[in-house]
Amino acid sequence: MNRFTVEETNLLSIYNEGGKQEVTANITAALPYMDADMRELAARTLEKIAPLSEEEYGELAVYPAEEV
Repeated sequence: MNRFTVEETNLLSIYNEGGKQEVTANITAALPYMDADMRELAARTLEKIAPLSEEEYGELAVYPAEEV
């Protein structure tokens, strides 16, 4: 079951540098530099990964859509 949109998966792939903790920190650090639409996408994505364990996050297919 994939609960992430293509846009959310792409965002995760951009900021992914290891695990859930790293991607969360990277997206959070970038929030002040994002426009309103991007901040909304980032916030929604962070909400979706928050309840995941590191193991569950590690099982996600995190790569840009064009590489599918």
